[in-house]
Amino acid sequence: MKTIIKSAVITATLALTAGMSVASANTLDDLLKQVKADRVSEAKIDKAREQEFLSARADKQALLNKAQAELKAEKDRNARLTKQFADNETMLTTKEAELEAAKGDLGEMFGVVRRASGNAYGRIATSIVSAEYPGREAVLDKLANAKEIPVLSELEELWFALQTEMTESGKVSTFDAEVTMLDGGKANQSVTRVGSFNLLSDQGYLNYNDVQKQIQPLGKQPDTAVGDVAPFLDNTSGYAPLFIDPSKGQILKLETQKATWSERYHQGGTVGYVITAVLILGFLIAIERMVFLGAVGAKIKAQLKNTSQPKTNNPLGRMLTVYEENKDIDAESLELKLDEAILRETPKVERGINIIKIFAAIAPLLGLLGTVVGMIGTFQSITLYGTGDPKIMAGDISMALVTTAMGLIAALPLILVHSIVAGRAKTIFHILDEQSAGIVASIAEKEKQ
Repeated sequence: MKTIIKSAVITATLALTAGMSVASANTLDDLLKQVKADRVSEAKIDKAREQEFLSARADKQALLNKAQAELKAEKDRNARLTKQFADNETMLTTKEAELEAAKGDLGEMFGVVRRASGNAYGRIATSIVSAEYPGREAVLDKLANAKEIPVLSELEELWFALQTEMTESGKVSTFDAEVTMLDGGKANQSVTRVGSFNLLSDQGYLNYNDVQKQIQPLGKQPDTAVGDVAPFLDNTSGYAPLFIDPSKGQILKLETQKATWSERYHQGGTVGYVITAVLILGFLIAIERMVFLGAVGAKIKAQLKNTSQPKTNNPLGRMLTVYEENKDIDAESLELKLDEAILRETPKVERGINIIKIFAAIAPLLGLLGTVVGMIGTFQSITLYGTGDPKIMAGDISMALVTTAMGLIAALPLILVHSIVAGRAKTIFHILDEQSAGIVASIAEKEKQ
């Protein structure tokens, strides 16, 4: 019994280790046969693996041998090329020495050509003549940086370039060219070149950009007589005036950077606009007063010619009416009545005159206010950005100076018109006082008689 149990345990153990195929054996003999069969199969598999490994090792060894052979070949090639390079260097040095010896006096000429080409390159590349004859600087650049002796055609190109520059500098030439507009667009226009000084078109002065090799209009044409090129372009014979820029466009660029009167006015900012409003209001009031007082003065002069028939359309007539209505009272009472009549005329005659005076007084004060505001802005700019770039402070400084000038410009005419208006009002009151005194004096004389 014990033997049977032991055999069963061994069988179960072998079944677990043998897998599913063992599990399918029904008896110990079948199990033994299965194990033997698996052993033979595994031996075959191991043999195949061994053969595969040996074959792969042979392939790797072949690759290694091939790589070693290639490495050796490259080393040999490197040694050969190194020797060839050294031989070439030696030969180059020898050839250069032979070239220097062969050049003889030509070497000095070669240096002169290079130096002349270098000097001419900067002048011709930036010349506005190149706007009409482009591409000349390429040959000069090649000659200036050449390592070999120039050929005859290159020397001719150098001579042509220099001769063209000299000849065209004294001519006025008109040619068609592509002009790059300020908005980036391009247009073919008729361009007039005045020597090597100016480029002109119907739009005014043009600028030659030697970096981009483009003809461009100025950012802003001079707003003075300098910018008027029409008389010169329209002239077909004889002579016509034209301002020449001897700096080849640099002075015109500076001219266009100048602020116009309109731009200077707007530099005053809000304070400048207030000063302008004060000036306009003052003038409007002054005009209204001068018209009114002129009309009143004319009516008073007419009334002076006929004081016996007073009219109520003027201050003198209304004062004489008071006199006519109070002839029978005593001189002292009549004087009071006439003074009252003159006082009633005072607001109508003096209306607005003090406002003009006030405007004349506050205009320079507003200019001073603008100066203070501008200087505050200037100091703020210095605090934030330092004093390295004066252009940052230019706006506030301009505001300070412009508002000061505007305040004075507004005050001077306002003071003048105030004096004129006040003088006319004073004349009217003088006539009224004179007539009133005369009436009172005549009444007093009558009372004494």
